[in-house]
Amino acid sequence: MKKYLAELVGTFVLTFLGCGAAVALGCSADNTAAVVGTAFAFGLSVVAMAYTIGGISGCHINPAITLGVTLSGRMGVKDCAMYMLFQVIGAILAAAVLAAIIGSAVGDGVVITTSTGANGCSFGVTNGLIVEIVLTTLFVLVVLGATAKTNGATNNFAGLAIGLSLILIHLVGIHFTGTSVNPARSIGPALFEGGKALSELWVFIIGPLVGGALAALIWKVIDTEE
Repeated sequence: MKKYLAELVGTFVLTFLGCGAAVALGCSADNTAAVVGTAFAFGLSVVAMAYTIGGISGCHINPAITLGVTLSGRMGVKDCAMYMLFQVIGAILAAAVLAAIIGSAVGDGVVITTSTGANGCSFGVTNGLIVEIVLTTLFVLVVLGATAKTNGATNNFAGLAIGLSLILIHLVGIHFTGTSVNPARSIGPALFEGGKALSELWVFIIGPLVGGALAALIWKVIDTEE
């Protein structure tokens, strides 16, 4: 149970700080500084959690990573399901707190109505699905490689490598989808955002999960232990 709770806490932190930064900075495709800031917020959140709960749960904090790890034979099906459940719960709790903060925020007498950092397809669902599959595949592949036993002592820096890669992933993906590569991170904000975010949520569930599965397949092909 402790490792499941660790995943809940880690996903809460990732969603709250990452999506919170997106909202606070006013992240949009035409705001370069906000895009960079949001990318760093998500990446650094992963680094922080990797060195906080990595020794407890492995710090997946992402159902796509959990699926990739499971398909790679490093985790059982029961743990996979429980990890995903607690990750989604953590993201929902984070989105709820963020929504409460935004809803009660007042500046110069005007209530702030910015979004909760939910994802959306800027160029249609087909484009969004392709982007999420490709970016998640690359991201989960980094995770599987950085944490592999074949990396020896270098996997002590896995958290840093994974966090930095997530920054790069966001720098590419924010323009197209807001960057999910994480179904839990998308589910929480979408539930409170509603509308387009909720109707397109399937893209940010299916896309990352397909990407996670593809990463596991690619890793099985190139892993020297196989």
